[in-house]
Amino acid sequence: MRRPSELVGTAAHTLRRSRIAFVTAVVATVGLAACGTESAGTDADLNRPAGGVGDRPRAAFSKMLDEVAESCAADGPTRASTSEPATTLPSGAGETPPGGAVVPIAPTAGPEVELNARDWCAGHRHEQRVTEALWDLKSPTPTEVRTILNDLGYIDERIHGLRRSGTTTRFSLDLRDRGGRLCMAGSAAGTRTVVDMCVAPATGPFVPGQRKR
Repeated sequence: MRRPSELVGTAAHTLRRSRIAFVTAVVATVGLAACGTESAGTDADLNRPAGGVGDRPRAAFSKMLDEVAESCAADGPTRASTSEPATTLPSGAGETPPGGAVVPIAPTAGPEVELNARDWCAGHRHEQRVTEALWDLKSPTPTEVRTILNDLGYIDERIHGLRRSGTTTRFSLDLRDRGGRLCMAGSAAGTRTVVDMCVAPATGPFVPGQRKR
């Protein structure tokens, strides 16, 4: 038979073990709850809709395209079936300082007739604004040309074939928007800078060497 003091010691030991088990169970429960919260947060991040910082350049690019074509006719017939002129710098303006706008003649042949009225009108405006921005570069490098194009609102993913050949830097711009086929083919060479419209495939990736000219 145990002495009273031994019984008291045994009871105290049992009580301590019960408390430790209880505390351990509580800690484990709290840890599981925290893990569940963290996992839920991760899932929420994965399922968060687009519209973050990464989408801002594209939104700004779309806004720029709308501003350039703001006063142009809405998407409609191809340029061959409309006679509405646009007052902008004509294609291949080499040696003619930008700013002296003239009225271009609507094309009746060539790839430009495949552009709708909105793209044909906006295309001349893109030609002029890009030409004017590159005109003062004496010996433009690809880095300088990219920087200027970025400043104008043309994002990197729409700038293609940027390369230097002698004192000329060539590039292409994919300006397809709302089902259009507009693109630009440019060569930056100071006062010999030339920026021309071209027609890109209606769908698929833009490849400078494969665009329809």
